[in-house]
Amino acid sequence: MNLRELVSALNDFASPSLAESWDNVGLLVEPSPPHTVNTLFLTNDLTEEVMEEAVQKKADLVLSYHPPIFTPLKRVTWKTWKERLVVRALENRIGIYSPHTAYDAIPHGVNNWLTKGLGTCTSVPLHPSTAPSSPAEGTHRVEFCADAEHLDAVLSKIKDIPEISCLTTLPARVEGEQQTRVSLNCSQKALLEVVALLSQNSLLYHKTEILLLQKPLLPHTGMGRLCTLSEPVSLSAIIERIKGHLQLPHVRVAVGAGRTLESPVKKAALCAGSGSSVLKGTEADLYLTGEMSHHDVLDAVANGISVILCEHSNTERGFLSELRDSLAVHLQNKINIVVSEKDRDPLQVA
Repeated sequence: MNLRELVSALNDFASPSLAESWDNVGLLVEPSPPHTVNTLFLTNDLTEEVMEEAVQKKADLVLSYHPPIFTPLKRVTWKTWKERLVVRALENRIGIYSPHTAYDAIPHGVNNWLTKGLGTCTSVPLHPSTAPSSPAEGTHRVEFCADAEHLDAVLSKIKDIPEISCLTTLPARVEGEQQTRVSLNCSQKALLEVVALLSQNSLLYHKTEILLLQKPLLPHTGMGRLCTLSEPVSLSAIIERIKGHLQLPHVRVAVGAGRTLESPVKKAALCAGSGSSVLKGTEADLYLTGEMSHHDVLDAVANGISVILCEHSNTERGFLSELRDSLAVHLQNKINIVVSEKDRDPLQVA
């Protein structure tokens, strides 16, 4: 596939608009066009060892879940390992694409895969994603009623204000009088001008309604998951399930105050990677994530919530095999998809 065609297909699989605003997602390194992709190489972290593996396997595009370029690079030299990644990629005509939190949000993404470690359960996003835009133009809707004496003058001035759309008028009766109801959509900037105009006439201003146009929520899409197990199970049983799902010999566990390893778990909140900010304040029996700060763990435990920590990338890497199969279907088996064998968590128990 042509690189740009493939990037478009990857964006359809998980829209970059679903990523967090602080993230750096999409095509990060692009060889000079035209660039054909025969082999797509999947990794959780793009280290120098993994890049060497990608070169050996003749990858044309690396899909790295974590973006190897996160903070801006001021230069591209051989001095730092991230700069060397870019040099190696371009020398070998390998593109780099990163989805990161876009894959966290989608219904068929990392967090959904992580829920499978809990056993049979239903789940909903902890922080639902909104659509990239609202069905109507503008950020606000303004509605007011005007009599025939003021209508033409007000409409004439409103039409001179930029960033106003969907201006409509309908006949209306207000307190027994025949008037006209005006409705319009406008931007935040235009709203200030509309309000300033209407406030010059107290009768108009007191009959004004301002509505915030909310972007609709996307079903089953968003950050984190709140999972309700079909049957309560003990914390010790959940620990074994998680270890099996993630293929880990050990996890770190903090037992909530007033709980034991045999206490039942019915609701579990989870977030792949670093989950402190996503999980914070959620009512559940258990928090499952890769890493949390010491003080956030203390807060959870004090509130009777147990915590399972598996190390950051251990809660993400296993998704790559499922991703390989999903992308093969999505891309109609047009390219070879390979999962890295060198990619691994940098931490180990000694």
